[in-house]
Amino acid sequence: MEAWLALVLFVAVCAALMAGFPVAFTLAGVALAFAGLGTLLGLFDIAFLLSVPNRLYGVMTNEILVAVPLFVFMGITLERSQVAERLLESLAILMGRLRGGLGVAVLIVGMLMAASTGIVGATVVTMGLLSLPTMLRNGYDPRIACGSICAAGTLGQIIPPSIVLVLLGDVISTAYQQAQNNLGIFTARTVSVGDLFVGALIPGLLLVLAYVVYLIVVAFLRPARVPPHETTERVPVLRVLAALFPPLALIVAVLGSIIAGIATPTEAAAVGAGGALLLGAGHGGLKLSTLTEITRGTVKITSMVFMILVGAGIFSAVFRGFGGDVAVHELLNALPGGTFGALLSVMVLMFVLGFVLDFIEITFVVVPIVGPVLLAMGVDPVWLGILIAINLQTSFLTPPFGFALFYLRGVAADSVTTIDIYRGVIPFILIQLLLLGLVAAVPALVTWLPGQVYG
Repeated sequence: MEAWLALVLFVAVCAALMAGFPVAFTLAGVALAFAGLGTLLGLFDIAFLLSVPNRLYGVMTNEILVAVPLFVFMGITLERSQVAERLLESLAILMGRLRGGLGVAVLIVGMLMAASTGIVGATVVTMGLLSLPTMLRNGYDPRIACGSICAAGTLGQIIPPSIVLVLLGDVISTAYQQAQNNLGIFTARTVSVGDLFVGALIPGLLLVLAYVVYLIVVAFLRPARVPPHETTERVPVLRVLAALFPPLALIVAVLGSIIAGIATPTEAAAVGAGGALLLGAGHGGLKLSTLTEITRGTVKITSMVFMILVGAGIFSAVFRGFGGDVAVHELLNALPGGTFGALLSVMVLMFVLGFVLDFIEITFVVVPIVGPVLLAMGVDPVWLGILIAINLQTSFLTPPFGFALFYLRGVAADSVTTIDIYRGVIPFILIQLLLLGLVAAVPALVTWLPGQVYG
């Protein structure tokens, strides 16, 4: 009976979230209501709720999670300081005369913005406002233009330093320790955010390369859909380097300090936040009003993340109180195909949930439930984290509910139809699914580089 209540609790939470109720309060409110019902029926031990204050204290004193507001601040600062706009203008003029050059420029700027901000909505909206009008004026097929922008915007899920990887790193680390403890292993190695950052580099770069190859192939096979950029302006190479070097140097400084072991992710995030301020000030894009917007945006997003953490902590305690973790363990172990069947089922579930839930909810609600089970089966934690990140990135692109599609629809001109956006992302979805399959088939694409860097 308790296991059935755990299942009903999970379904009720998903239904409430789909209905549009606030995530954090839905997680906590529905869980507490079920805890009260279970207590009245004698099926829930109230002692599980007594552990919640200690869990929340652990969240608030977690140094890794301090990186979240710092990376958010870094991303919003670069977004508002017009760094991306200058870079896109320079690259568009430099590469635009080539077949597919403008589209490639959009992908490169999108990659850098994704690595800088780590926020899908911010990147898609910014690239939509900056590049979509230019691409349409130059005769680009609306489907190609929309697909390129949405795909570039979702790179923030996998290109480090990514907020998704920061949150996933913390959750995967906890799940891995729990799995090892359940197996009686108390001296297992830990998993860090740096491991996920390094593990994501090769898949992320392969994904960008695949996007670029696709655009170039389309430009040669269907030149009318991807025409050259018509401009008589010549841009000096030094101007391009001046626009490209600062954000690239900032990303290298942040990632390099983590990979080299010089700084923790939190310390590197502080370097990134300070560097973003210097870049913004150097470009003259930071005024008092802009700083106020940046600060408010950072506080808003950070508060949302941590409130969801609080709600997820309460939900997790109640779910375990009903024996939901044991039921999930038994279910995944009973699936045909062993570890592969369990992993495939979890990936399909997350892909579907990605249509209606944000990555934060999935990271804090679903991963703590299924993660310990999969890791106890011998799944590599870094490989699992990257598979989840690519999977959620794909679901964010997939019609009809992909979040990136709605973000672009909100800033696209009326001449661009929703069908154009939907059809435009299909080739990029197929590319991402191919990459997901490749990473699943060849785990070394994820695990080799962390092994080389960290031994």
